[in-house]
Amino acid sequence: MKIFAIGMNYLQHTAELDGEAYKPEAPVIFTKADSALLKDHKPFFIPDWSKQVDYETEIVIRICRLGKGIPERFAHRYYDAVTVGIDFTARDIQKEMRAKGMPWDLFKGFDGSAAIGEWIPKEQFLNVQAIRFHLDINGKTVQEGITSDMVFKIDEIVSYISRFFTLKTGDIIYTGTPAGIGPVHIDDHLEGYIEDRKVLEFNCK
Repeated sequence: MKIFAIGMNYLQHTAELDGEAYKPEAPVIFTKADSALLKDHKPFFIPDWSKQVDYETEIVIRICRLGKGIPERFAHRYYDAVTVGIDFTARDIQKEMRAKGMPWDLFKGFDGSAAIGEWIPKEQFLNVQAIRFHLDINGKTVQEGITSDMVFKIDEIVSYISRFFTLKTGDIIYTGTPAGIGPVHIDDHLEGYIEDRKVLEFNCK
């Protein structure tokens, strides 16, 4: 199983990170180690080597068939389910490494940094590019978005990744976070929703 993720895929998120909204020329792709996956309501252990770990709430899709060089018009055939996930980011480490032009692996791909919720079949949605989602922490909504605001749409992302990597059944793709990111703390209780359906729930330790 491979874990792919997309950076800078909502304009308002690029503005909150870099001070201005901008559209990348192509999808910004990075990967996470398989040990990053956090599921089944297991707690997220905030690493002691970072002073600030932020949540980034995202729609995640699940690849359901083998594909390479997938045309965008056929990309919808290659994923079968969606959920909410959290791309945890060691923000202080990110700032240091981005300033030096260094890779994203350490601040994005560490153990437990890819929280994932329960899968919902794609067919339950009229349009995957019109899904609302949000994250609550300790009962308060802290981040929300809608997939129609994506810079690069889901089918574009699937097609683009498949130019460089063979997609296999069970691979997952985090499709980017909207504005509203923020830090997590010990004893925080996180709940992720697609529309009004809770699909993700766990604690921070």
